[in-house]
Amino acid sequence: MGKSLVLAEKPSVGRDLAKVLKCNQNKRTYIEGNKYIVTWALGHLVGLQDPEAYDDKYKSWSMETLPMLPKNMKLTVLKKTSKQFYEVKKLLNRNDVDEIIIATDAGREGELVARWIIEKAGVKKKPIKRLWISSQTNKAILEGFKKLKDGREYNNLYKAAVCRAEADWIVGLNATRALTCKYNAQLSAGRVQSPTLAMIVDREEEIKNFKPEDYYTLNVKGNNFTLNWVNNKGNSSIFNKEFADSLAAKVKGHDGEVVDITKSNKKKYSPALYDLTELQRDANKFWGYSAKQTLNIMQRLYENHKLLTYPRTDSRYISSDIVPTIPERLKAIGIGEYRIYAEKLLKEGVKANKNFVDNSKVSDHHAIIPTEERGNTANLSSEERHIYDLVVKRFLSVMLPPYEYEQTNLKVLVNGETFTAKGNITKNKGWKKLYEKDNLNEVENSQELPTLNKGDKIKILQVNLVKKQTTPPARFDEATLLSAMENPNKYIAVSKDAAKTLNETGGLGTVATRADIIEKLFNSFVIEKRGKEIVPTSKGKQLIELVPAELKSPLLTAKWENKLDKISKGKEDPSTFIKEMRNYAIALVEAIKQENSKFIHDNQTGRKCPNCSKYLLEVKGKNSRMLVCQDRECGYKENLARFTNVRCPECKKKLELRGEGEAKIYVCVGATCNFREKASQFEKRFDKNDKVNKKEVNKIIRKIKKEAEEFNNNPFASLLGNLNLEDK
Repeated sequence: MGKSLVLAEKPSVGRDLAKVLKCNQNKRTYIEGNKYIVTWALGHLVGLQDPEAYDDKYKSWSMETLPMLPKNMKLTVLKKTSKQFYEVKKLLNRNDVDEIIIATDAGREGELVARWIIEKAGVKKKPIKRLWISSQTNKAILEGFKKLKDGREYNNLYKAAVCRAEADWIVGLNATRALTCKYNAQLSAGRVQSPTLAMIVDREEEIKNFKPEDYYTLNVKGNNFTLNWVNNKGNSSIFNKEFADSLAAKVKGHDGEVVDITKSNKKKYSPALYDLTELQRDANKFWGYSAKQTLNIMQRLYENHKLLTYPRTDSRYISSDIVPTIPERLKAIGIGEYRIYAEKLLKEGVKANKNFVDNSKVSDHHAIIPTEERGNTANLSSEERHIYDLVVKRFLSVMLPPYEYEQTNLKVLVNGETFTAKGNITKNKGWKKLYEKDNLNEVENSQELPTLNKGDKIKILQVNLVKKQTTPPARFDEATLLSAMENPNKYIAVSKDAAKTLNETGGLGTVATRADIIEKLFNSFVIEKRGKEIVPTSKGKQLIELVPAELKSPLLTAKWENKLDKISKGKEDPSTFIKEMRNYAIALVEAIKQENSKFIHDNQTGRKCPNCSKYLLEVKGKNSRMLVCQDRECGYKENLARFTNVRCPECKKKLELRGEGEAKIYVCVGATCNFREKASQFEKRFDKNDKVNKKEVNKIIRKIKKEAEEFNNNPFASLLGNLNLEDK
């Protein structure tokens, strides 16, 4: 009897599958048992060929060779992981293997990882089955293997994945080469990164051009409560100083009369369960984690600890088939501070409702929720614990009663002018009790109002005219940038039809790619951080001026995602889509060729590159400052300084580490602090903490090893690797 070959995406997942499938012969690149052989990729083992592989003329970058449009796109084995590919190829073609089970991530890119390997290995006649699961627990794996799908059900998903990869190659590489050659600077463009950068640049322009305007608000104080003036449309801002002064004079010295008082009972339900983007937003808001960092933490909680379900989901609901598993999940999380809530829900029974159960809002994967596995949370790092807590609290809160309060709206006339006040009294904290320690249970606009009746007189003790100024829109941080990528029509003026398309397709990029896009913008030095705020660099501002208009519109990628979704459902022809992309690339290159603008390196230093003698550029990465050669082909770079987490002993701001070797020095960049100290001397002062530091270092190294196994999940990234985009 033949064996089934199981192909996982990473070694860690492969080992988990092998354990459940009782495979115990570890052969280093695979694990074998009586019925199954489990092997793995390291992310992508196969990708699209670089332009140079199609024709020698593409080896040198020049406008004359553009656009690059190979007749047929070809696959290549990626050099970094070629050894593993050839091991997997041997297994796929083994005579005793009569069935292949794809067990890569259950999504578009996971499908591509496996299918490209199978195709490049030349396997044609062996039947393919698909494991499609949302948890990595033993129970989920066993159930998944009992319900394996026919691989042919996912052929259209594979076609959509190929179209995405080929379109990114055709459009991204041609646009990037055209811009780089035209302006002799390392400039990168793409259908998601360009509109994302455009939003950041546009926001900066709004802030720069913003002219603050004075306005006034008027309030009066009764006995321990405040009333605010409103006009007949309910607005409280007054933009005319004379009118504001006349209002203040009109109400001064007069008492008020209650003309309307309404009391209503209000209910506020918990926010929906987490999808990846919402989780990344909250993690950035509460803990300052980057989108990429949150995804990596989630991946560990999903794969290594098996405590949470599949992270790359865009759904905030669960399907009805998950409801019967909720008691087991509640038992798994019912420890420590969550025990009281989990036990209460188990005792009373879970009441499924549309707030969190909706089959129509679940596509490939449901919302992120805890698994049925009770892991040891003591093994979690502090950052893993933070993310775990967010998910567990949200899971519990959707099943807990709503927050209930009584709202009192008070309307008072003072000499003919209307003043209002709002007061809330909490009746039942409901789900908000879970968040008491997090200061999330505040009562909106809460003030204690006295017991009043219609017609009552109110003694006005004070009249306050408050001068204010309009403020510019806030700069993006990672949390708000993720929101903008998810709903770009809120941030960019688009037509109604365009807004509808953007809403249907979920905005810029996918939940799985947004973190990488933000990182890429940092790494190509078009954006940088000032505190938590994201600002465009001079390079970023100039690049947006040079990129053709359509490529920086969010509508382009929305249309792509719409078509890719239709291809994955068999409703659109892949060849038509690729033909459109090829035509678009021709138009894009032509538009760049016709442009008459110039690119200026305004971050050029006085130092020359030791390799090619061109002037070096000073750039700021996400966590460092460095010098890079302006010549793309040279690629020289050197570190100037690294931003550390070490605090200044004098002003407690983070220190910068400058220089190399013995010359390394800690410098405080605080505006009013002059602290500087040699690194060797500074570290000696804290020798007593060496044991703690070594323990922490070992912990970090273990974490890095785990993350290394995740490798690079983006086939396009390998193609862009040669661009050396870290340089400017």
